[in-house]
Amino acid sequence: MTAIEHFTGDASPYGGGEPYADYRTADFPFTQYANLADRQLGAGVIAANDEFFAMRENLLLPHPAVFDPEHFGHKGKVMDGWETRRRRGVSAEHPWPTEADHDWALVRLGAPGVIRGIVIDTAHFRGNYPQAVSVEGTSVEGSPTPEELCGDDVKWTTLVPRTPVGGHAANGFAVDVEQRFTHLRVNQHPDGGIARLRVYGEVAADPKWLTALGTFDVVALENGGQVEDASDRFYSPATNTIQPGRSRKMDDGWETRRRRDTGNDWIRYRLVQQSEIRAVEIDTAYLKGNSAGWASLSVRDGENGEWVEALPRTRLQPDTNHRFVLDTPVVGTHVRVDIFPDGGISRLRLFGSLTENGAAKLAARHQELGG
Repeated sequence: MTAIEHFTGDASPYGGGEPYADYRTADFPFTQYANLADRQLGAGVIAANDEFFAMRENLLLPHPAVFDPEHFGHKGKVMDGWETRRRRGVSAEHPWPTEADHDWALVRLGAPGVIRGIVIDTAHFRGNYPQAVSVEGTSVEGSPTPEELCGDDVKWTTLVPRTPVGGHAANGFAVDVEQRFTHLRVNQHPDGGIARLRVYGEVAADPKWLTALGTFDVVALENGGQVEDASDRFYSPATNTIQPGRSRKMDDGWETRRRRDTGNDWIRYRLVQQSEIRAVEIDTAYLKGNSAGWASLSVRDGENGEWVEALPRTRLQPDTNHRFVLDTPVVGTHVRVDIFPDGGISRLRLFGSLTENGAAKLAARHQELGG
């Protein structure tokens, strides 16, 4: 695994021009995974002990933090992130916060899962970022209240120990805890501001829920499907194709650059577990002059299985949801969608159910992760 660069200390005061010109970042190896703290998946910041300067909800906004040097409100500088007031001590003799003083926010993940990495982004917080951060995780079923999550009976596991961070920087942390988490507690020591939070990992759906559904989308991100690889991610990530709901605009799907050869583009998916697929949807919503011209779908059972064509190369229409009932259901663990020659699709839906073997493996994995 690539070593992760860590940043500490202040960034230079904003001197005008492009705010991101001196932004510090690195290539994090875990960003290949889905963002479990995505609002589109259903994530939310459900509580914080303080949000005097900037709202906690800003942490999960999908776009990079913005900075307007002239924007001030009645509480002071308006920042695009979560910012708390300055902590103070208890008296004139002790005006400084104690070592234990810190601010916190509770985050509900959009989908429970195994966390592989966390990015705590302090973009534009140059002299008002936290001295250090820490992150804890827990797994609580249902929809617990903030008060319930703060109860003494909830066990929290350290995912990121208290670690110094830098201002105006993407601070990344690899996580090596093989457990399933539903909620996070993000702590900043002793106070300050965080612009964005990203939580990268693998969805670990509840097998009881999927069994109760019977027929469901066996490649959906929220159910545990994953994008393993794609030929091209130039305009937008392939993971968009298995996000919940329909695409809302052109970049909410997957679009490739224009090919200048005789090849084709593709995405390879891993299903939630071995499944029987009975129906397929390929949606090109909002892709009008740039949708794929044709698409085919192949299925493979196991890492070393042979690819079997389930849907032959079929003409696609722009901005259209295409539905196909398979003449013969197919069983597999992986799916590959080939588009010809290039362009994009917005969503892929594969409707079916777990096989007996797939259900058993999913239940065993759930137990391994503490479910």
